[in-house]
Amino acid sequence: MQEPLLFSGNASRELASEVAARMRTRLGNALVDKFRNDECRVEIKENVRGAEIFVFQSLSRAPGGNSVNDSLVELLLMIDAMRRASAYRITAVVPYYGYAKQDKKTKGREPISAKLVANMIAAAGARRVVTLDLHAAQIQGFFDLPVDNLEAAPTLCSYLGQQGLKGNKVVVVSPDAGGVPRAEKIAKRLRSTLAIVFKRRPEPDVSEVTEIVGHVDGRVAVVVDDMISTGGTLAKAAEALKARGATQVYCCATHGIFAGDAIRVLNDSPIERVVVTNTIPNENLPPKFRVLSIAQILADAIRRITSNKSVSELFERLDAEEQAAAENTETAVPVLATAP
Repeated sequence: MQEPLLFSGNASRELASEVAARMRTRLGNALVDKFRNDECRVEIKENVRGAEIFVFQSLSRAPGGNSVNDSLVELLLMIDAMRRASAYRITAVVPYYGYAKQDKKTKGREPISAKLVANMIAAAGARRVVTLDLHAAQIQGFFDLPVDNLEAAPTLCSYLGQQGLKGNKVVVVSPDAGGVPRAEKIAKRLRSTLAIVFKRRPEPDVSEVTEIVGHVDGRVAVVVDDMISTGGTLAKAAEALKARGATQVYCCATHGIFAGDAIRVLNDSPIERVVVTNTIPNENLPPKFRVLSIAQILADAIRRITSNKSVSELFERLDAEEQAAAENTETAVPVLATAP
C-alpha cells in the first residue's frame, strides 16, 4: 500500500497544509469549488486507487464566505469521490465537528443533528473519523465506525506553562458543570486547583452566572472550554471572577467559532488573553487573541493510524513528557539559584 494521501476542503486548507509539511508530504490535488448555480463542485485531480486517504474539513465557516453547510457538503462530496475512485480507506479528519451542540432533544419535534451528520459521513464512505474535543464525548457513539477524539489539552497546557501559568498561583475554572472533567484534566496538568462557574440559560446563546464554587481570590483564573461561540458566557464569567478577587483571567478553548460580535464582546471584556487553536480558520484577530497550532498532534495521530499503532498512547506519552519536564524544572531551580 502506498503512502497516505492528504486532501482538504476549503475550511481546513491552511491547517491541512501545515500537517502535510510536518509529515514531509504534500496536499493532494483536488478541485473544491462551486458551480455557477451555487452547488458545490468537487473533482479529484490525481489517482487515489488503493490509497490511504485523509480528508481534512472542519464543519465551520470557511475563508471566502462559505457557510457551515457548504463545508459539510464539501466533505461529503470529497469522501464520495474518493470512494468511487477506489480508495483503500478514507478517514474524515474533522478538527471541529459542527452541529455538536445539537446532540439531544431539548424539546419536542427537534432533530438530533449531530447524529444525522454522523450518519451522512458514514453513508458517504468514510471508514474512520478523527476529530478534536467533541462538545460531548458520547457523540462518538453516534458513529458505527472508529472515532479518534483527540485532545488539544497538551498544546494549551504547553502555552500556559510557557507563560508561567501553573501551580498554586493559578486556578483552572470550568464555565459550567458539564465542562468539569475537561477543566479537571487541565488543572491536573498544571498542578493547579479547580473552580466551577454555575450558570443558567434563559434562552439559546444567552447565559447568566449564578454562583462560583472554589477559591479564586488572589489567583490567576484560567477558564477552560471546548469552544467559544458568542463569547457571552466567558465575558460574564470573567466579570464574576474578577469580582471574586481573581488577579487576571485567561480563557482557553479548542475551537474559536466567534459567532456574531463575539470578538468585540471578548475584546471589551476583562479577559487578559483569549487562547484558541486553529481547528477553525480565523483571520485579523485583535492582539488579545492567540491562536495555537494543533498540526503536530494531527500529524502524529495520522502516522499512528497508518502504521496501526495506538492513538491513545500518543497522549500517554505526552503526559509522561510533561511530568518529566515539570520534575526536571523543579529540581533544577535550586541548582540555578546557587550557581555562581
